[in-house]
Amino acid sequence: MMAMMKLAVLVLVCAAVAQTVADAPQAASSEPAEDNVVLEKKRLIFHNYWTVMRGRRFRYFSSPKTWAQAESFCRSIGANLASVRNRFENYKLLRLIKKKQGRFTPTWIGGSDAQTNGVWFWSDGSNYQYTNWCPNEPNNYHGRQHCLQMNFSYRRCWDDVECWERRPFICVKRRWRILG
Repeated sequence: MMAMMKLAVLVLVCAAVAQTVADAPQAASSEPAEDNVVLEKKRLIFHNYWTVMRGRRFRYFSSPKTWAQAESFCRSIGANLASVRNRFENYKLLRLIKKKQGRFTPTWIGGSDAQTNGVWFWSDGSNYQYTNWCPNEPNNYHGRQHCLQMNFSYRRCWDDVECWERRPFICVKRRWRILG
């Protein structure tokens, strides 16, 4: 009887170790961790991955995606592409990009006028009030520019650009949610 109990405990310990190894991120993975949605969902509980500003959490992702791919990725982790409410947030997001990238890289945020040309909205549903457009922007060049990038030109202002372009992006979360 005692041998059976020891065997049962040994089996449980081995199962726990196997599950821990299976849940651990693969250090030698060829894909960046941010492209692996399963790992990303597990990492949401760690606050140090997100920058907190006035009750919202922002995170920069360096792997270039189209605007739609970036929004889809953000949604898969319970977020949206970032909305920018004021000059302070715009400045802090510029600093976040510089900190993560080492330079001011053009980056997707959640603005779009794809539904109606000239009517801009944020993908997270926030009121579209603050803007930081570059001079003569948005211009909808050739009638194909419906997505918003920040950090354009030496002015680090906003520009409308074709949504199929690939850019790094910033996601925003209003509150923490643990996803399955």
